[in-house]
Amino acid sequence: MFKHATESQVSITQLMLPSHSNFSGKIHGGHILGLMDQIAFACASKHSRHYCVTASVNRVDFLNPIEVGELVTLKASINYTGNTSMVVGLRVESQNIQTGEVKHCNSSYFTMVAKDENGNNVPVPGLILDDKQSIRRFARSIARQEQSKSRTSTFKASEFIMEEHLALLKNQNAKIAL
Repeated sequence: MFKHATESQVSITQLMLPSHSNFSGKIHGGHILGLMDQIAFACASKHSRHYCVTASVNRVDFLNPIEVGELVTLKASINYTGNTSMVVGLRVESQNIQTGEVKHCNSSYFTMVAKDENGNNVPVPGLILDDKQSIRRFARSIARQEQSKSRTSTFKASEFIMEEHLALLKNQNAKIAL
C-alpha cells in the first residue's frame, strides 16, 4: 500500500502565552519541542494508522525567537518511509498578530516508528512520490541517514584514533592537557 504525503499532512496553530515563556520573555524552546513531537506523532500515526514513537530527531536549530502573543503554526508532512519508520518533516513559523509578519523559526526532521498494540514494530505504507519536491525530500532523508551512520562510526569510542583529530582542535577554544 502506498499513500500521498498530502493524505497525512497535519498543521496546528497555537497562541503563545506567558506561561510558555522562559526567563528572558521568549517562548521556551522546550515548549516548542513538545509541540513538534506532538505534531510529528499525529502525522506519522495518520500515515501509518498505528501508534508511533519518536526514534530520533535530526537537528533542531532555533532560527528566530518566538514572542508571547504570537501565533505559532507547525506543519508536518511525511518525507520518507522505510519498512516500519517514517521521517516527518516539520516547519515552525510564528506570526505577529498585530503586524502580520511571519517568521520561519525552525525546521526539523523526526524519525517515527509505527508500533502495534504489543509494542512491536509494524510495516508502514510506502510514499507516493508525485513531484520533484517529494523526490528531493525522500532523497534528502536517505542522505541524512547515511550521514548519521558515518558520523556514528567515525566517532565510536572503540574505533576513535585521537591523533587523526588533533589538528581539528588546533585553533579552537580548548586546551589539551593529557
